[in-house]
Amino acid sequence: MTVKHMYVTLFILLGVCCSSKKTSTDIAPKSQINPVKKTELISKGFTPGIIQESPKNEDCLFTILVSVQNKQPYFLDPINLDEAYKKNDLAVFFKYRALRMMNRCQRANPVEIEEMQTN
Repeated sequence: MTVKHMYVTLFILLGVCCSSKKTSTDIAPKSQINPVKKTELISKGFTPGIIQESPKNEDCLFTILVSVQNKQPYFLDPINLDEAYKKNDLAVFFKYRALRMMNRCQRANPVEIEEMQTN
C-alpha cells in the first residue's frame, strides 16, 4: 500500500467516523408530544423545544433545543427560565423574544421567554 493510498483511506475513515448524526437524545420521544396539541400550539405562535441541561462550567446551565423540520437544530438561552421548567429533556412549547445582548454561552442565543407550556 502506497503512502497516497494510506492518506486516502485515512481521509475516508475520518469523514465517515466524524460525520455529524443527531442521536435520539437530541429530540423528544414521540410519546411525549401530543400531535393535536402540538399543531394547535404551533398555530398559536408557540415554538416546540426541549430543555437541555449542560454539566459543563463554561456552557449555559439550561438551553432550549429547537428542531425545525428540514432545518438545522439550534439552541436558545432563556435568560428568564422559570424554575418549574428547569428539567433535562422536558418537552416544552414557548413564545419568546430575541434579545440584543452579548451571548452568555457559545452555542445558544439569548432570548426572553414570554410564555411557556408543557404537554
